[in-house]
Amino acid sequence: MKKGFIIILIAFVSLSVKAQDSLKLNFEEYMEWVRLYHPIAVQAEINLRMGQMEVRQARGGFDPLVYGNLDKKEYKESTYYDKREAGIVVPTWMGVELNGTFEQNTGKFLNSESNVPTEGLLSAGAAVNLGQGLILDDRRAALRKAQIYQQATEVERTNLLNQLNLQATDMYWRWALAHENMLVLKEGVELAKFRFNAVKRFFEQGDQAAIDTVEAFTQLLNRQYRLQIAENTFFATTQELNTFLWDGEGNPMELDPEVKPQGLFEEFNLAPDAQELRTLVLRHPELRLTDYEIASLDVDKRLKTQQLLPVVKLKYNFLSESTSNFNPSPFFENNYKWGVSFYTPLLLRKTRGAVGLANAKIEMKQTSRDLKELQLITKLESELNNWTVLNQQVHTISQNVKSLEALLTGETRRFEIGESSLFLVNAREVAVFDSRLTLNDLASKLRVSYAKTRFAAGLGFEEN
Repeated sequence: MKKGFIIILIAFVSLSVKAQDSLKLNFEEYMEWVRLYHPIAVQAEINLRMGQMEVRQARGGFDPLVYGNLDKKEYKESTYYDKREAGIVVPTWMGVELNGTFEQNTGKFLNSESNVPTEGLLSAGAAVNLGQGLILDDRRAALRKAQIYQQATEVERTNLLNQLNLQATDMYWRWALAHENMLVLKEGVELAKFRFNAVKRFFEQGDQAAIDTVEAFTQLLNRQYRLQIAENTFFATTQELNTFLWDGEGNPMELDPEVKPQGLFEEFNLAPDAQELRTLVLRHPELRLTDYEIASLDVDKRLKTQQLLPVVKLKYNFLSESTSNFNPSPFFENNYKWGVSFYTPLLLRKTRGAVGLANAKIEMKQTSRDLKELQLITKLESELNNWTVLNQQVHTISQNVKSLEALLTGETRRFEIGESSLFLVNAREVAVFDSRLTLNDLASKLRVSYAKTRFAAGLGFEEN
């Protein structure tokens, strides 16, 4: 598969230039790209076609059947028999089979019942099941199950897209978190480098103790180490993000290194509607898929219940020598043939066992559905609570960052007038950067948590 190395400047994905001349891939644009071109999204559409083809295949059971037969015997210059027959059988949804035949038989040694007029004999009529198969037969059951399967593929498509939405969302905000952390640590390195150079100059001028230069240098090395880890994390998450980006021709794409995510703290006013989600979870795709499984099992049960009835098949056909004078007589008056067949097992143990097994399967699937519904409701409540807690934590840590920055400002001023030490300033600064990293982590989790609440309720990509 050819791999395209691109800067996403495609008309659909608009990229904005930031102050540092880098390019930005917004979350909404990224998600729309994933929804359109990711292989799982493509598979979801293929799944729909599979359902359509399943129904088409089942409808084939109702296709009219045309048949013909030629049977001739010549021996010692005599025509023993020459039997010709052609006909059509048309199954219907009501369980009635319409049929029409044409027979033309000649020869010296024909069976008496095969004798027909020289021009042939036309027959038109129907066959109907009066017992087993009257309400439901194999042909109609197969079509009904195929229709249920087609409906299930639509729900399965939704389920696949919901999972893709959550995975892509989680990946994007982990990428954004890695980028935001890298920026914070770069800032910390620059500050540590500036302070080390300043302390070094003061030491050279005799205004700073030598131990202070060591203190400043160790802080610089420590922050450079943490930045190196952050840069590696950002690179790794960028590579993971690339696995979600594909072009319209099915080729994987790579982001240019200059492309950056949107900020973690850009406007985010979305909040889950708990009441709406609690209603929607009762129609969760996983529950609907189970409902379709139960519906399919119910078709099997009804078909097996029909098999408790005896087989009673009635056939009736009008007869005529030609189509030009085809005039069906009243039933059983003249020119007709009819028949009835009947059979049934005496004990029906096989069929009763099959019906009992079908009932057991339905009960088992129903109990599984009840359990799944409770699990989904519980999961939704957990995700809603998690979102609420994360939202509170973001607010709390935001206030803490402001307080720590105020303490750092005060400590820096005390250091400038000689009332504090470099050690205390560094300690305050480390606390600020650590709290900012914590805030970044919470902001990323909060955005993913919103997607998780929707996923728990059975939602994913926004419907247009």
